Amino acid sequence: VNEHYFGLVNFGNTCYCNSVLQALYFCRPFREKVLAYKVQPRKKESLLTCLSDLFSSIATQKKKVGVIPPKKFISRLRKENELFDNYMQQDAHEFLNYLLNTIADLLQEEKKQEKQNGRLQNGSIESDEGEKADLTWVHEIFQGTLTNETRCLNCEAVSSKDEDFLDLSVDVEQNTSITHCLRGFSNTETLCSEYKYYCEQCRSKQEAQKRMRVKKLPMILALHLKRFKYMDQLHRYTKLSYRVVFPLELRLFNTSGDATNPDRMYDLVAVVVHCGSGPNRGHYITIVKSHGFWLLFDDDIVEVGLNLTI
Repeated sequence: VNEHYFGLVNFGNTCYCNSVLQALYFCRPFREKVLAYKVQPRKKESLLTCLSDLFSSIATQKKKVGVIPPKKFISRLRKENELFDNYMQQDAHEFLNYLLNTIADLLQEEKKQEKQNGRLQNGSIESDEGEKADLTWVHEIFQGTLTNETRCLNCEAVSSKDEDFLDLSVDVEQNTSITHCLRGFSNTETLCSEYKYYCEQCRSKQEAQKRMRVKKLPMILALHLKRFKYMDQLHRYTKLSYRVVFPLELRLFNTSGDATNPDRMYDLVAVVVHCGSGPNRGHYITIVKSHGFWLLFDDDIVEVGLNLTI
């Protein structure tokens, strides 16, 4: 199999970035789109051009295993966002979020420019109302939809509000599993006393039940376990080091009645792991699955073919 396994040099606490980039590189649909972007006419430097250069340089290496410095990508990241422009430990989830949203914005801006230049050959130039429909390949890969259902306990009327997501953040508890965390995410909550819900049908505030359901499952499901919790008595974030069991295959049960493809089965392909006692210290590594093997990426170190106990 023509696959390459390359560690990434750490440029001063950039393991949060390296670990996410490795997880994304082994997410095939994402990698293919980023590599395809590389062959497009040369564009001015952006986070996406730097990412496609980096992915391309990994994919075209003569050796199978080695180390690459993601220098251009890191300096572009530091130039674009002051949050990452220091040598402090950053949050991998924040970085993933920033990267996906930045790429989506760049692609949408390019589409908009193409329309303005009248380069859409098929004559389907839409009005501004159609802008929202311009979903990019970032959305095609990672975007799902949640629906917030609220049921009035007086008249039984149900109102629902949809909300798109690129990743799902779930609370973690002691001695639990991913499946349990996801169930908790969809627990029914009762709105009563001062939190009563204004029901349009009853035209008054009523007790109601609220729950979150997944309406559209994404092609790739990115889950964020909320391990950093703010402790009031300590006035700081601490890490919840609970053991969370996660299956190699996952089916979401908290889907809405009108969900598309509710039985979709997900296979685990990558895990970004934080090692350490708190959010501002510690280290990120990534475990990925590639062609039936599990590999461990720790900045410039690559351990291939381990029988890792996941």
